Amino acid sequence: MTAETLIELTGLTKVYGTGPAAFKALRGVDLTIDRGDFVAVMGPSGSGKSTLMNLLGCLDTPTSGSYRFKGIEVENLSKDQRSLIRRHALGFIFQGFNLLARTSALENVELPLLYRGYTRRRRHEIARDALASVGLADKERNTPAELSGGQQQRVAIARAIVTNPETLFADEPTGNLDSSTTVEIMELLRKLNAEKDITVIMVTHEDDVAAAARRVIQVHDGLISSDERRTGPSPA
Repeated sequence: MTAETLIELTGLTKVYGTGPAAFKALRGVDLTIDRGDFVAVMGPSGSGKSTLMNLLGCLDTPTSGSYRFKGIEVENLSKDQRSLIRRHALGFIFQGFNLLARTSALENVELPLLYRGYTRRRRHEIARDALASVGLADKERNTPAELSGGQQQRVAIARAIVTNPETLFADEPTGNLDSSTTVEIMELLRKLNAEKDITVIMVTHEDDVAAAARRVIQVHDGLISSDERRTGPSPA
């Protein structure tokens, strides 16, 4: 079966500032990611990996070069058009969970559905399914303060997948978790990648977290310095 290209970058650059103060965060990145891949992006602070993730997630635009998502030239889209791609095709997980403190797990997960015009009953149904898929069917009424760090991240993952995104961006998803919880969260991401065919693109500085990915990309000084694809059976 031929792999389907999801993301294609050609000569992508990002420059902040102008003149002598200009900083080249990305210096001409060429990258292709196939649908269903699980990619870890690594690199030291200031390497450009976060800038790369912001561009891939349609949160920012490149200074030059081409970014195609499903064949769409993202660099030519308006802010509102990029917002539509984020809303309908992308999901995001952050290190700090970003949950609403006084809101139940179910209501947190429902948030992305509010923009889609679903009825309250339908939102509940879809959000409950998402919570069940991350093992939190019995925690829908709990607020974040009543959940462990790992459970909060599971709620955040449920919120990220509730709209059935094609691509999931994870920015240091285990940065605030202990080692045993980190293993649980990475197993969950591998399961979502394998069973739901969600493309996962993850930034991490931890080798043991990156080991869950099928492909590890190293970024240094605004360029990809290595791109290693793991051989052997797909993670399950």
